[in-house]
Amino acid sequence: MKLRSIGIVVIVIGAIMVFYTGFNFVTKKKVVDIGPIEINKEENHPVQWSPIVGVTLLVGGILLVIADKRK
Repeated sequence: MKLRSIGIVVIVIGAIMVFYTGFNFVTKKKVVDIGPIEINKEENHPVQWSPIVGVTLLVGGILLVIADKRK
């Protein structure tokens, strides 16, 4: 039963990775801090992956579910 649960989780993660091929997160960096004057800079950091990774996870999850059924 545990192998099937892991397979289902991997299938869900793979499906999400196929449809969403990346995301961005923003960090704030202090550039100038002179007394009451403070200047911040927002930096955008993209995180991207190939949809092939998602397809690989989908196939791996399906194989885990099938392997659990054979036991």
